[in-house]
Amino acid sequence: MPVSSHGGGRLSSALISTDPPVALPKRGLTEETCRKWGYAPATYRGETVQVATYRSPKTGERVGQKIRTRDKNFSFLGDLKESGLYGQHMWKDGGRRVIVTEGEIDAMSVSQVLSHRWPVVSLPNGASAGKKALARELQWLLNFEEIVLCFDMDDPGREATAECVCLFPPGRVRLVVLPSGFKDPSEMLMAGEDGALIRALWDAAAYRPDGIVTIEDIEEAVMTPPSKDLSWWCSGLDGATYGRRYGEAVALGAGTGIGKSDFMAQQIAHDLNNGIPVGVFAFEQHPVETVQRVAGKMKGKLFHVPNSGWTKEELAAAVKDLKEGAPLYLYDHFGACDWGIVAQRIRFLHHSNGVRVFYLDHLTALAAEANDERVALEKIMAEIGSLVKELGIWLLFVSHLSTPDGKPHEEGGRVMIRHFKGSRTIGYWSHFMLGLERDQQSGDQSESNVTVLRVLKDRYTGRATGATYALAYDRDTGILKERNDCFTVVEENNDF
Repeated sequence: MPVSSHGGGRLSSALISTDPPVALPKRGLTEETCRKWGYAPATYRGETVQVATYRSPKTGERVGQKIRTRDKNFSFLGDLKESGLYGQHMWKDGGRRVIVTEGEIDAMSVSQVLSHRWPVVSLPNGASAGKKALARELQWLLNFEEIVLCFDMDDPGREATAECVCLFPPGRVRLVVLPSGFKDPSEMLMAGEDGALIRALWDAAAYRPDGIVTIEDIEEAVMTPPSKDLSWWCSGLDGATYGRRYGEAVALGAGTGIGKSDFMAQQIAHDLNNGIPVGVFAFEQHPVETVQRVAGKMKGKLFHVPNSGWTKEELAAAVKDLKEGAPLYLYDHFGACDWGIVAQRIRFLHHSNGVRVFYLDHLTALAAEANDERVALEKIMAEIGSLVKELGIWLLFVSHLSTPDGKPHEEGGRVMIRHFKGSRTIGYWSHFMLGLERDQQSGDQSESNVTVLRVLKDRYTGRATGATYALAYDRDTGILKERNDCFTVVEENNDF
């Protein structure tokens, strides 16, 4: 806890006289411990207080006093900068290890259970000023082979630990984790858990920043044969990409009217048929139409197209099947397209409903109202890249394309990564990038009904990059089918 300062300089007249040290039974501290550490009662401003005397690490002279009242108010007399760490004057300059606690009573508790044989010191001004205090005494601390931090097991203590470890070279710091239910060493001593405290001190693990692992940490996962988490409805694409994996973000790009919504609806239907819950965020399509399209893919009916040969009873049966199958969650955005809101909804669906597969149509809409579309897309894509890894989800997002030089995409022009709006950041964060190409203006129905699916990027193995698959559209059923008589430039993988 921070303390206020009264007095200053190095004048002993700023300090007060103390009574002889006594045991503190409520704290489990013996008279011997209090005498060794210079912790004694005194009268200050008409009140009985406890005083922790700080001595110069260089001369051993009294240079400061920490005053503790019955109401746990603290103040400091003397020179805080000259006082060093509490108890520092008692130990040699260097050795195997030194233990640093957050408060004076914690330091005495640790010292007592270790029979006063190992160097123990305390921060003089609590966790909030811990880094500054250790920085002043860094040269002394680095004389020890190991610096063991034993701060409180609460938020301020953890925050102070995170700040202080950065002061020391890698491998020199060890962190004490106290047993569950105990905040600090003093609580353990009062509970009679001396043995458990000693074990916690000696079991202090070397500090390792989050995200750093060793082979031992991941050996079991390394030895597990690779497998896919999910499949594509298109068997050629599924084989070439080794399926789909949680933690991936996939970009799908095509010109206007080429069939992005059809491809996505068929993939959603495929997932639902395989018992996988799905979340859909479609900004250019009402949830009603999305349900009609997905139901149509499952039944081979164009439920979203009027007068296309289906009956109301068939639609009702299809919707009933959808409702009884894997959950399908849809976002009714009411005209508002905000990535912050979408990210919140994704988190909600994942944590509350267990959804791990998401579809976003389209990315460009989320940046449409930004002052700088490029900057907005960079921010959104960076967050998508982090989100899929953090939650362990799979996400496909549709992206609009910029107008290419030469043949338009709507006339069969080839899709390239540079055509994606925000292509630089999309290319960086996406695990896979897919393009759809079709000459919808061709008078030859055999051409206008066939879409080329092109793999533009494959981060997983790289083997699928450049692969193309011909997908024929059945105008009667609305189903996309692979054309076996058309080409693919990579061999399919049937390992799974």
